[in-house]
Amino acid sequence: MSYLTAIMQVTARASGMPLDDMTLKTDILNSKNKAEYPEFAHAGAYINGFFLEGAGWEAGRGGETGYLTDMILKELHPEVPIMHVTAIRKSERVTKGMYTCPVYTTTMRGPTYIFAA
Repeated sequence: MSYLTAIMQVTARASGMPLDDMTLKTDILNSKNKAEYPEFAHAGAYINGFFLEGAGWEAGRGGETGYLTDMILKELHPEVPIMHVTAIRKSERVTKGMYTCPVYTTTMRGPTYIFAA
């Protein structure tokens, strides 16, 4: 959680906005290959190593983004492609057509909750 707060703090300081006015925006990229992103993100951070539970991921084609699908049989924990996490103003947050996904540190629910992606 502190890493995600640092993303918001750096963005807030760079743009002169109050930290209380910031929220996280998560974009899932089309690649699981870390070698395609050798540089640091210009804004925010690239994050990998997340897995889904009870759902699947359909990769996008070309410039399209991927999307959640039904779980594929015998694929219990599909890997999520690399995510680009940035900080935006709460007033700029788009909720229409977006799924707010809870992120946990383990498969246990409750106190292991980190944030909503």
